[in-house]
Amino acid sequence: MMFWYGHGMNGWGWFAMSAGMVLFWGLLITVAVMLFRMVGRSGERPSGTRPTTSAEQILGERLARGEIDEEEYRRRLTVLRGAEP
Repeated sequence: MMFWYGHGMNGWGWFAMSAGMVLFWGLLITVAVMLFRMVGRSGERPSGTRPTTSAEQILGERLARGEIDEEEYRRRLTVLRGAEP
């Protein structure tokens, strides 16, 4: 009997030890998951950012897709570059 009730371990002691272990393992798993995600994203571009495309490149793409004709392309390109039409 002395083995079970010795060393000052009462009901609250068992509860504190159990809660401490749950918190410890939860924290350890959370840190491991966060590190895994951070390492996995290191080679990627941050989400929400678009590649930088200049206005002239967009205008050229619109011409290539046939959305605008050559006259409109030249007119808009002139305006973009700040020269008088």
